[in-house]
Amino acid sequence: VHDALCAVSRTMESNAVVPGGGAVETALSLHLEDFARTFDSYEQWAIAEFSEALLTIPKTLAINAALDAIDLLAALRVRHHASQNAGDPKKADYKWYGLDLSNGTVRNSVAAGVLEPMVSKLKSLKFATEAAITILRIDDLVRIAPEQEEGQ
Repeated sequence: VHDALCAVSRTMESNAVVPGGGAVETALSLHLEDFARTFDSYEQWAIAEFSEALLTIPKTLAINAALDAIDLLAALRVRHHASQNAGDPKKADYKWYGLDLSNGTVRNSVAAGVLEPMVSKLKSLKFATEAAITILRIDDLVRIAPEQEEGQ
């Protein structure tokens, strides 16, 4: 009950919701893949890796539901790709598609009522990104000195 009340509170706080089931992460991932291709430097690799990391959410959802993560993620990516490159208005709705863990398929998360408070999603993405940046900065700072051989 407490979790449900917190979800309602977050929704009221942000006054907006986004589709669940990995829909947001999949859409962001595909947009970032396209964005990465506009760079011809080291940044392309970093953006592409961040894009791939976003797919950890839908992949983990599928694995935790004991479903075939590869097939589901492929189906989800196909739908989102079709929505981003659609001239067909029917395919434009594919942007709302997320994982249906009950049936092992993808579906329109908005129509199914699988929604998340936008403020929670934004904070999660922001904190995860900041944590990764912090780890990378620490990794750059920490250098292990080579071991000295005896007599040197």
